Amino acid sequence: MKLPKEFYNGFIIFLGIGLYFLLMELLGLADLFYLRLFNVLFVFYGTNRTLKTNFTEGKTILVSNAVSALITSLTGVFLSIIGLIIYSYSKGGDAYVGSLSKTFLFGGNPSVMTYSISLLFEGIVSAVIVTFMLLLYWESRYSSDKH
Repeated sequence: MKLPKEFYNGFIIFLGIGLYFLLMELLGLADLFYLRLFNVLFVFYGTNRTLKTNFTEGKTILVSNAVSALITSLTGVFLSIIGLIIYSYSKGGDAYVGSLSKTFLFGGNPSVMTYSISLLFEGIVSAVIVTFMLLLYWESRYSSDKH
């Protein structure tokens, strides 16, 4: 059984974000929130792969490409959040998240679930923004080729 490209590329996003996070953790940089902003590059990469494949296959309908790209990016985001929850609990749960969030979105002591839910919302927003940006890029690129 062949995995749909949306889930395959979503898994690539998950792997990229996961390996990047583990590298930051290994280097002692996990508490630097601005380095976490680079996670969006992995979302761009995986979503762009899906759209590139769609256009290569001749799929140029905006709505179906939007759905395909959004499924890709959201798959990566959801898998990454699940991975974060599992990793956080394996490292000590709420105490571990407390060490990450000192310079991030929270005051006080967030729980693993509070932290993960807020990152989920952030990830969903970035997935939507990345999807629309890439759709504009690919649609303008190919619509000029049609005329």
